[in-house]
Amino acid sequence: MFAPVTAPAAHQLPAGSVAVVLGTRPELVKLAPLVRLLGDAARLIHTGQHYDDSLSGRFLAELGLPAPTLLGGVGGQARAVQISAALAQLDEEFAARPPRAVVVQGDTNAALSGALAANARDIPLVHIEAGLRSHDRAMPEEHNRVLIDQLSDVLCAATEDNRANLLAESIPAERIAVTGNTVVAAVADALPGPTERAALLDSHGITLDAYVLATVHRPENTDDPAALRSVLTELAALAERLPVLVPLHPRTRARAEAAGLDGLLAPLTLLPPIGYGEFLALARHAALLVSDSGGVQEEVTVLGRPLVVVRRSTERPEAMAAGFADLVSPGPEVGEAARRRLAEGPAGLRRLAAVPSPFGDATAAERIVALLTDLVARGATAATALPAAA
Repeated sequence: MFAPVTAPAAHQLPAGSVAVVLGTRPELVKLAPLVRLLGDAARLIHTGQHYDDSLSGRFLAELGLPAPTLLGGVGGQARAVQISAALAQLDEEFAARPPRAVVVQGDTNAALSGALAANARDIPLVHIEAGLRSHDRAMPEEHNRVLIDQLSDVLCAATEDNRANLLAESIPAERIAVTGNTVVAAVADALPGPTERAALLDSHGITLDAYVLATVHRPENTDDPAALRSVLTELAALAERLPVLVPLHPRTRARAEAAGLDGLLAPLTLLPPIGYGEFLALARHAALLVSDSGGVQEEVTVLGRPLVVVRRSTERPEAMAAGFADLVSPGPEVGEAARRRLAEGPAGLRRLAAVPSPFGDATAAERIVALLTDLVARGATAATALPAAA
């Protein structure tokens, strides 16, 4: 499925020659293996889409990433303002110090801003996690994905299904490489060891395989009071059977309080926002996860845990096809799917532990570095083909 990995060639890239544009914590996580491999060649630019010293700063330190160039006036703004503000500042940055290539990951407003800025300055663009499609035009991220893919010179598809999506949209095959997903290495790197995980569970008063870990943050679930009520109702019902830990996003807490849903939060074990390693440690030993996160859909395939995805659509059907996740809408389906998964017990967990992640091995970043090195060496343009080995 994946091309053989050759030794990383990042030492061939000039210092600061690759601008890595990001703006959210999931991007920090997934780009960390690549940035570390690039070393001095990487120039990290954070648009500030989601930035705070307490959490984003913690992620940077925890993941061993260099301090980024931080843009201003982006966080907390409407989508169009975020994109335009970041684009204007990135254009100035690229005009003053043109990189040899620009890397963006995923489908955020930051990624789209980086793609547009690269295109405007005729700088080769590499899109990591290309080809994801939910086929749900109500999702702003879906529009971002499609636009970024059309602008990209090298499209790093995580799976063959992602590659097929790109080919169906008439993107030339020679611009696409199936690399796997960097999340596999990110999880392996950040997951604490067994002793540390055991101490963490003990500090929360929980035991392995005997609790639920849940996250709720997407606007489709938090901005609609009825949807938020239905999700919290199902989580509260689960909490009657076993502890339900919820690292509560500040925005979700504010929406719940505004909707008068404090009573549904009471049965849950609420945690403040936590670091990536701590989240993975809790996820590794949860009997079940319930989440609307895209990244969690990938992470459970590495950790071997079951997941109930609370969304109307998903751009990661691979997690469902491999048996790790169930996609449900807010409401009674959440509880039904959760109880069904929990009823599988230890046998279900053993089954998932034996299933390989559909997102590949832990060497996606090495493949991407090789592609970047070749791209920079050739001074590629949008019409330049990838090497046959990719």
